[in-house]
Parts: sequence; structure tokens; C-alpha cells
Amino acid sequence: MYAIVEIAGQQFKVEEGKKIFVHRLKAENGNKVEFDQVLLIEDNGKVTVGEPVIKDAVVEAKVLEHLKGDKVIVFKKKRRKGYRVKNGHRQYFTQVEIVSIKEKAPRKSAAKKAEEASEKSKEVAPVEDNTVKARTAPAEAAEVVKKTGRTKKAETAEKGEETEATPKKKTRSEKEE
Repeated sequence: MYAIVEIAGQQFKVEEGKKIFVHRLKAENGNKVEFDQVLLIEDNGKVTVGEPVIKDAVVEAKVLEHLKGDKVIVFKKKRRKGYRVKNGHRQYFTQVEIVSIKEKAPRKSAAKKAEEASEKSKEVAPVEDNTVKARTAPAEAAEVVKKTGRTKKAETAEKGEETEATPKKKTRSEKEE
């Protein structure tokens, strides 16, 4: 029995008892971790493929140790230019041992999320009528522009109405009075 699992953005072919190196996980040595992003499971010739993942499938693993990979030398050079750059890099890894592959195990997180969502929907308070709208919603403004081809400011300017944000400018004769 084997499975294809996505762990930390990479896909791995795993079997029970197999040890693999994955990108650093946030788990202590000796802890058990579960991977629920199972893409494919093969069990004695019976292949189950997910769309994109298999629902309720879990791969359990045990964290063995955290370590660093081999040093990778990155050397850049441009000939006849005197340009040379040498950098080194060591990737952080976690070694895990696959404990079990379960095809029809109920997800703990999915059940908890469903319970929390139902509790939140019960606790929602009704909206009070004394709320004040500061401005028109963007969707309403977009509808006005679609119908008339002009913004609301342009329409009020044509009507000669003053808006709160932009007061009408006074002419010279009005200033002298």
C-alpha cells in the first residue's frame, strides 16, 4: 500500500515504515503529525484518485529529527567582466517516518469547523435599525454610472445642487455683496 501526499508544497510517494525528508515542519521531535492532502492511494491493485484530494484520507507520520541538508554552492560568473559571486546555502529539513495510511478516517478539523460554524450562526445578533449609511455602496455607484454614463457628482453639478463634500464656488458679484 502506498499513497501520494502533498507535504509542505511538495508531493511524496509514501509507504508505511518509510522514512522521508520534508521541508522543515513546526513540530517537536517525537510528535505525531497528520497530512490530509492525500492525492492518491493504492491498496493491493485498487487505486483511489482524489479530485484533487481524497476526502477523509489521512497519512500519519512521526517526526524523527530536524536537520540541515548538504551545502549547495551557488557560483555566478560573467566572463571577461571580472564578475564573480559565490554563495552557499543549506536547506532545513525534517525527517519523518510514515506510521499509517488511513483511507476512511474522519477529519477532526472538518468536524470542528462545522460545529464552530453552526455555533456562530446561532450567536449572530440582529442588525439594529438605527445604523447610518455614510455613503452609497460601490455597487450602487457602479449601477448609476452604467445607466447614465456619468458619476453622481456630475449629475448633481448639472442640476446645480451643492454637495456636502464640495460647496459651490461664489462668483465675484456674490463675493462683493
